[in-house]
Amino acid sequence: MKLIPFLSFNGSTHEAMAFYAQVLGGKVVSEMKYRDMPPMESAEGCGEMPPETLDHVAHSQLEVDGAILMAADGPSPGGENSTTINVDVDSIEEAERVFTALAEGGQVKMPIGETFWAHRWGFLIDRYGKPWMVNCMKQP
Repeated sequence: MKLIPFLSFNGSTHEAMAFYAQVLGGKVVSEMKYRDMPPMESAEGCGEMPPETLDHVAHSQLEVDGAILMAADGPSPGGENSTTINVDVDSIEEAERVFTALAEGGQVKMPIGETFWAHRWGFLIDRYGKPWMVNCMKQP
């Protein structure tokens, strides 16, 4: 299991992650804009993206000496410029177990399910008000 900080920005993800890569001596290994994502018809609450946000970053990943930092442009339940913890697990069963445990007494924002990037992904606010994502990634 890996715990990965996930930063939320309001349109400055690309610049911020390039800055962090330079300062920390790492490399941005992946970046995807909202316009490049496949439609998310099954994701509740994910309607059409406003045209002015299509070139915002939907996913960015920085790697530094085995550490990972992820980020995206968009709202976060913790508010603008907040941090979410992403739990990256190796199995569907572990993803469902961790998600269910973290959600107890909290609020599920996106139920755990399959996405184009993950066998399982879900998003919740725990009982202490902290945002979490649980991922069981598909291998490229």
